[in-house]
Amino acid sequence: MPTSAGTYYHIYEGSEEGQKPPIVLIHGAGGTHLYWPSDVRRLPGYRIYAIDLPGHGKSEGRVQQSIDAYAEDVLDWMNALGLHRAIFIGHSMGSAISMLLALDHPEQVLGLGLVGAGARLRVSQDLIDNASSSTTFHNAIQTLISQSFSPNSPPKLIAQATQRMTETRYSVLSGDLLACNSFDVMDRVSEIGCSTLVLCGEDDRMTPKRYSQFLADQIPSARLELVPEAGHMVMLERPKVVAETVLNFLDSIYY
Repeated sequence: MPTSAGTYYHIYEGSEEGQKPPIVLIHGAGGTHLYWPSDVRRLPGYRIYAIDLPGHGKSEGRVQQSIDAYAEDVLDWMNALGLHRAIFIGHSMGSAISMLLALDHPEQVLGLGLVGAGARLRVSQDLIDNASSSTTFHNAIQTLISQSFSPNSPPKLIAQATQRMTETRYSVLSGDLLACNSFDVMDRVSEIGCSTLVLCGEDDRMTPKRYSQFLADQIPSARLELVPEAGHMVMLERPKVVAETVLNFLDSIYY
């Protein structure tokens, strides 16, 4: 089980070191590296790291309550592993971490993939309250699942996602929701200078496509891709489409 600075990571050696920049996948709130399907974790021709954030999945450490703290954790992991620069692809909370890295440490970010993203990630107080107690945690899960998938998603996929989220410690999800709720770079996103893919499911209710349109309009080198018949968990709902879109984006980056 590979770990660095207490952070577990899955690695796919699709490219020899030095040929192409590494790709770092960062999952969303309450997630693990498994929230990225194998189609995305194994893009041909690239060396891909899919991490479990501290306190998540197989990683050690404490769950954070701010995006800034998670960004520092990712930098610590990179430094311990000897990764100096990478392309970051994040989902939801992971996209917030990726954006903050691009804003505060641009020399280490060669490109961004923002999936189900927003420059601000407000969370309802009811959801935060339900996630903060073991007795109401199931209510938080039901709310999240109801907002995460397209009506066209297979019931089996939704059931699997529900089971996976149920296995998450409530303190993990609670801390992540607090981190998301305090995140706001609305007045800074135009400073992002690297090539950026903004990818959104057309049926996303958690981070609606207007959020992605704002990012695409504000980030100078951004392009927007909408995926039909997919919601907030677009990478699980349409894994092959997402993998192909991300791969086309990566192949277009000059570095």
